[in-house]
Amino acid sequence: MKLYVSQRAPNPRRVQMFMAEKGITGIEQVMVDLNAHEHRAPGFLAKSPLARIPVLELDDGRVLSETRAICTWLEAWQSQPNLMGETAEERAFIEMADRRVEWYLMLPLANAIRHTHPGLAPLEQPQFPDYGQSQLGKALETAAWLDGELQRQPWVAGDRFTIADITAFCTVEFGKLMRFKPTEHGLHALQAWRDKVAARPSAQA
Repeated sequence: MKLYVSQRAPNPRRVQMFMAEKGITGIEQVMVDLNAHEHRAPGFLAKSPLARIPVLELDDGRVLSETRAICTWLEAWQSQPNLMGETAEERAFIEMADRRVEWYLMLPLANAIRHTHPGLAPLEQPQFPDYGQSQLGKALETAAWLDGELQRQPWVAGDRFTIADITAFCTVEFGKLMRFKPTEHGLHALQAWRDKVAARPSAQA
């Protein structure tokens, strides 16, 4: 199998961290240079027609894209340690937390970075700086909500580390491109949680 990833992009990192938490090895990782537009080359578009990464190429030649779908496949392929829920009820609540982070924190923060960071101008044309700044505001609103959650529970989805923590951590780390630091916004629980996750070996994946 092959996993197509790229440097600094948060979604490939989510899969890499997910694999590291589960101790999954033996999957070849292929680096895709986004700045060189390798994700738009014909060979890659044949695998990922929407030019998105990450992509998991299975041994039988089928190709699976979208981060959550890849992680769902990996969870079934190697079930332990469990990161997505043991029961239907637990799976639902973990997915709710993960989706909230993905849609209401990661997406607006990514839009803010894409539309305001000069280094991403080649990948995001045209850039709309005003839109980017408005999206940063929405991301901060969600970060404040998440800080409140982490004041009453140790992990994003509750009492244990899950895929929702991976999504949130990769998002906060990606936010460094905007010089986002939770403590500078009074989000001390979020910062303490971030530091706790950063100490896990998987954070270096």
